[in-house]
Amino acid sequence: MTPELKAGALVLRPLQPEDAPAIHRLVNDWSVVRMLSRLPFPYPRELATEWIESTRRDSAQGQAHHFAITRDDALLGAVGLVLSDDRRSGSIGYWLAPAVWGQGLTTQAAQRIVEWGLTVLKLEKLTATAAQDNPASAAVLRKLGFHKTGTSSRRFVSRGQDCAVDLYELGRAAFLAGAQDDPVTESPSVPPAPASVAPAPKPRTLLVVAAALLDGQGRILLARRPEGKRLAGLWEFPGGKVERDETPEQALIREMREELGIDLAGACLAPFTFVSENAGPFHLLMPLYVVRRWRGVPTPREGQALEWVAATDLERYPMPDPDLPLIPLLQELLG
Repeated sequence: MTPELKAGALVLRPLQPEDAPAIHRLVNDWSVVRMLSRLPFPYPRELATEWIESTRRDSAQGQAHHFAITRDDALLGAVGLVLSDDRRSGSIGYWLAPAVWGQGLTTQAAQRIVEWGLTVLKLEKLTATAAQDNPASAAVLRKLGFHKTGTSSRRFVSRGQDCAVDLYELGRAAFLAGAQDDPVTESPSVPPAPASVAPAPKPRTLLVVAAALLDGQGRILLARRPEGKRLAGLWEFPGGKVERDETPEQALIREMREELGIDLAGACLAPFTFVSENAGPFHLLMPLYVVRRWRGVPTPREGQALEWVAATDLERYPMPDPDLPLIPLLQELLG
């Protein structure tokens, strides 16, 4: 089902039947509808109700996810992600009320959907189109990291004619390589090289520590990254970055206290395995510790959701790529 997502001050939520009057009022504007290829003008009121109902069916069947773009409970527009038949790719589209154009809200909303689709749904790529007389939409796509792959034409019902469109694409690998806005993945400041020499900067090694906390039933604690953080919605093994002058064990004790309110001091922190992965601007090194005893009850202190998960069910939880190789090893350990 389509979830509720946050993007700054925006809330992206599933469309509801009561949204039909606002949808009809906002879409039935020539400056909006002329850029949406499938909609007629004027836009009949009953089509808004029918469209919302179709989005709810598509969501239930996992075929598409459409979101109302809202701010302070006011509906401002919509953004959608239609999946391919094999669920390996998707096509993104969006529109926003003219009253709030020029505020960067389209980019903000679309960026959240792009991230959700490529990280949580694990889509391999996203595609989009923009009419050639719609430079604002093309600018949004370029800001999101899409690159132009070609041109085509499409029938625009509201205009009653075929119009030239540009085709855009964004691959998952390119998105992940360019996603550097999180403090953990932020690339270091590098002074500019002399004009005569331009060597490629060597990626630094980022040391991150994680824990597989096991309860009495052998279940593993997973934490879901909250809205507002990069990779929000993904599940991960609790942990965090090792600070300067910390050992991995010291960092793990600190992170568990800050994130979960539990005390690992004096506990047996058993090194289990590690991840070593090139992540674009840095190289990630992440040791994983197995922890069976601690003091206190794990409590979410940073807005994250927590869930105890059997090892056999770990594949059901979307995780960041570096965590995925750990799943079969933990399943073998606890099998």
